[in-house]
Amino acid sequence: MKNTIKFIAAGAMVALATNTFASGNHLGGHDLETIGKPGVSSKVTRTIQVDMTDAMRFTPTNISARQGETVRFVVKTSRALTHDFVLGTAKDLKAHYELMKKNPEMEHEDANMLTVKPGETSEMLWQFTKAGSVDFACLHPGHFDAGMKGSIAISPKTRNLKLASK
Repeated sequence: MKNTIKFIAAGAMVALATNTFASGNHLGGHDLETIGKPGVSSKVTRTIQVDMTDAMRFTPTNISARQGETVRFVVKTSRALTHDFVLGTAKDLKAHYELMKKNPEMEHEDANMLTVKPGETSEMLWQFTKAGSVDFACLHPGHFDAGMKGSIAISPKTRNLKLASK
């Protein structure tokens, strides 16, 4: 009886894992804390338009933000191919790209990821919680290797220091 229960449990786990991978969805597994967090629309301080082209480039490629700032990214694909806009560390993006090469039908559902079809526009709200840099890339097979990546420089919060007067 114990072996039957173990066998059923193991079979259910394999079935769930197979269904997850077969469906082509990408669910979770990212440490978003290092790059910020999903933004709230009432706290958006500015909008940045990002264009993704079939020349495997983002426009703009380099973006500046401030620590604590919430940005609305309006991302469009203006040509014939579907592209991704994925925020992450350089290391995480490269690792995710390797996974995408093995599972090219994977769809993105995390807050730091957009998949935009040809001629469409999508939005992402993102708050940059730490100073430093955050990278972005298209992780469709071949696109990342062709140079479809960029970076966001996040400047530290400036403190409002009042000089003590005597």
